[in-house]
Amino acid sequence: MADTSSATPAPVDAAGTIARHFLAIGASAGGLDASTRLVAAMPTGHGMAMILVQHLDPNHDSLMVDLLAERTGYAVSQAAEGAELLADHLFIIPPGRSLTVRDGRLHLEPPPGHQGVRLPFDTLLESLARHNGPRTIGIVLSGTGADGSVGLQALKAAGGYCIAQDPGEADYDAMPANAIATGAIDAVAVAAGIPAIVLAQLGKRPRRAGGRTAPADNASLPQILEVIRGASGQNFAAYKPGTVVRRIERRMALAGIAPGAMAKYLMLVRTDATEQQALASDLLINVTSFFRDPRVFEYLAAKVLPGLIAAHPADRKLRVWIAGC
Repeated sequence: MADTSSATPAPVDAAGTIARHFLAIGASAGGLDASTRLVAAMPTGHGMAMILVQHLDPNHDSLMVDLLAERTGYAVSQAAEGAELLADHLFIIPPGRSLTVRDGRLHLEPPPGHQGVRLPFDTLLESLARHNGPRTIGIVLSGTGADGSVGLQALKAAGGYCIAQDPGEADYDAMPANAIATGAIDAVAVAAGIPAIVLAQLGKRPRRAGGRTAPADNASLPQILEVIRGASGQNFAAYKPGTVVRRIERRMALAGIAPGAMAKYLMLVRTDATEQQALASDLLINVTSFFRDPRVFEYLAAKVLPGLIAAHPADRKLRVWIAGC
């Protein structure tokens, strides 16, 4: 039976044991300050394995292990090839490497070739989404660029939980702001306030050791989608079944419904309007960045649309295809 409590889990002496839950943290410019405040506020005894991906100069040794170890009571070490993901342990990516997780162990890889931008946080998140999605919480902190935005969407689709540092607090707001713009972020908070959100969510994460929850009874899936269609006006029947099921499994875990009991979740959805809206929101990944260049739309309004409308028959609809969708 899934844990139905939303309270903070009681501390346990988990040091030295293999973690069942994972916390992935990504940062770039300004990340040291944000990471320091986050780890200083994180209590011991939570039982998670924490992995920090900080963008580092590949040509210099990092001092982050020593700096962060001074601010916390749990173990901090540089990630090593094949290291077991131990509970109450913070692993920090070494300079010039990519980091993935498979079979409960860390794996170091050389960074991609010279073409393209290195996105090590996306790399880590995508591996966690594949192998440990529902038991992973992802956090994006201060930084330039958009590293983490793609990986957080994959993690959310796999049943994980995503948090962004408040862009107003971040020294560099691009990474958290870009992550928020994807629609995949579940919560936004200042760095020192993030641990409270993490611990509240931890009690709701699936406890099964495998990466996926138990198979759901998919016979109830069409009925759930029909309820959501009636409540929201959105028809999700054409969505990929795997994606829909993962989102439903995430909502089931948050509601304290046992893995596989989709028929029980159907009963909840039928009677709870709040849950109907929450599931519809989870199924929709809202990306609005293509509305954020006002000059483009001003040009369309002044130069393009008037001519199209003038030349179009009055009794026919003017249809516009947005190729980006």
